[in-house]
Amino acid sequence: MHLIIGLGNIGDRYQLTRHNVGFLVIDEITKNLTTSNINKTNFQADVFKSGYNLFAKPKTYMNHSGDSIVCIKEYYKIDINNIIVIHDDLDLPFGTVKFKIGGGHGGHNGLRSIDSHIGKDYIRVRIGIGKPENKADVANYVLSNFSKEELNKLEGIISHTIKAIESLKNEDIVEVKSKFTLK
Repeated sequence: MHLIIGLGNIGDRYQLTRHNVGFLVIDEITKNLTTSNINKTNFQADVFKSGYNLFAKPKTYMNHSGDSIVCIKEYYKIDINNIIVIHDDLDLPFGTVKFKIGGGHGGHNGLRSIDSHIGKDYIRVRIGIGKPENKADVANYVLSNFSKEELNKLEGIISHTIKAIESLKNEDIVEVKSKFTLK
C-alpha cells in the first residue's frame, strides 16, 4: 500500500496559493479515480482510498502535517519507503519537478513536522514555486496565489507530476528521476 500525501493548508483562502501545490496534485490525481472516503477523526486529514493506494490532504495546516501523517502511517502499518509527499519548494524555480528520498527540510515547516514524526526517509516530490527577491517576504510569498500565467502552466506541471507518482509506485527512484525530472 502507498500513502500519497499532498501538503497544503485547508480553507478557501489558501486554495490556489503556492504552498498548496501538494493539495492541487491530490485533487487532480483523485478526480478521475473511484475512491472511498475514510473518516477517522484521529487522522486529521481528508483521506481517500483507491485500490491499494491512500491519498491524503492533512487538515492540520502545513506546520503540523506530521501529526496527521504519523496516525495514518501507524494505523495502516505503511512502510516509510511507500510514503510519497508532494510539496512546494522555494529553492527550485517555478515549474521544476524533482524527486528524492530523505534530506533536510530546507526551512519547510511541513517537512520539518513530518521528519520529526516519521523520520526523513520518505519519497519527496518537490515542485518548484520560485522565491521572492527579498528573503523577508517568504511567508507572504508562499501564502500568495499563483499568478494567472503560473496557473496556466501549472496544469501541465501537475499532469506531469501525476505520471511520475504513478511510476514511483512501481519503479526505482533513480529511473523516475531520469524520466520525470523537469528543470
